[in-house]
Amino acid sequence: MSLFPQAPSAVVMIRPHHFVPNEQTRGDNSFQTASLIDEQHIKQQAFEQVTAMADELQQNGVTVHLFEDKGTKTPDSVFPNNWFSTHLGGQIAIYPMYAPNRRQERRSDIIDMLKAQYRVQDIIDYSGLEYDDIFLEGTGAMVLDHVERIAYAARSNRTDSHVLERFCTHFNIEPMVFDACDSNGTAVYHTNVLMCIGSDFVMAGFEMMTDEFRRQQIVRRFENAGKLVIQLTEQQIGSFCGNAIELQGNGQRLLALSQTAFNALTQEQKTLLSQRVKLLPLDVSALELAGGSVRCMLAGVHLSRR
Repeated sequence: MSLFPQAPSAVVMIRPHHFVPNEQTRGDNSFQTASLIDEQHIKQQAFEQVTAMADELQQNGVTVHLFEDKGTKTPDSVFPNNWFSTHLGGQIAIYPMYAPNRRQERRSDIIDMLKAQYRVQDIIDYSGLEYDDIFLEGTGAMVLDHVERIAYAARSNRTDSHVLERFCTHFNIEPMVFDACDSNGTAVYHTNVLMCIGSDFVMAGFEMMTDEFRRQQIVRRFENAGKLVIQLTEQQIGSFCGNAIELQGNGQRLLALSQTAFNALTQEQKTLLSQRVKLLPLDVSALELAGGSVRCMLAGVHLSRR
């Protein structure tokens, strides 16, 4: 059993050969860059950055299961955390995706690898709900506290509270649903750009939660669980400070975050975090054009090895 259930020691990553920001997700992802880009340069950069990130994680003792995507129909495949998640006790969940071209990201070879190398008891597949226009995009839509067994979820096109309830019933998790918007009133498209939960800390854009009472409830939850609460500004959220993930490797806890996010944290925040985890900044600037960052790129493996 893992020493830190919140922090997986293995991850799944996808290395894209034809990465471009996804036109089908631009409508509701305000983090996505709309500027004209040199596609060929971005493809090359994305490939190199994923390669370097996987190497860096492995050097820090994290097991990386790296899969290739040589296709051109799945521009967002580099973000696998949205279509599946793994859970202590040997469960895998497969999710319904909002953008039609993202539904093609689901891959049986990844599930087969997990079954071969880890103990998988049960696979619960919610993807059929797409036909009813009901979506829950995995650990993008929900940020899970694996210790306290709570799923934090900001309502959006990609987070339907009914399927969230169903997921929480299956997995014996308590749902905590809230609304979160930027200062323009645009709903935050994925909870995992807003909030990162570690073993003994949480950093989140609490000020973007629109209901004062709900916000206080959530902060109190974290404080009662003994977590250090770090408040992120809307500007820091825009720099992907919330899109980080705690991992473990070489007997220590790591916080994988992007170089963009690292640069946007204050010195005081870095000091507080460094007392708990080793900060591991990774350059994923090309991938961030698509509106996601390090957390989105890593599907944590919370399963026991065979």
